[in-house]
Amino acid sequence: MSGAPSGRAPSPEGGPTGLRARLAAGLRDAWQVVRGISGERAYEIYLEHHTRVHPGTPPMGEREFWRRHIDRGDTDPGSRCC
Repeated sequence: MSGAPSGRAPSPEGGPTGLRARLAAGLRDAWQVVRGISGERAYEIYLEHHTRVHPGTPPMGEREFWRRHIDRGDTDPGSRCC
């Protein structure tokens, strides 16, 4: 049988090497990159930094962080295009 379909349903893993699982992992990784570029991960990154650099002190709440983050962008635009 030269490449003819076997009549069997595809495996849930997407193939013998788990193609579906690898594709899902790749899409998750790509989504994290998009979130990082768009700035959506800024609070998560802040929390990681705060935990590492200022252990034992409470971090800002998410609402306060975003308020300051946006205010800082308005007063110090840096290399923004617009």
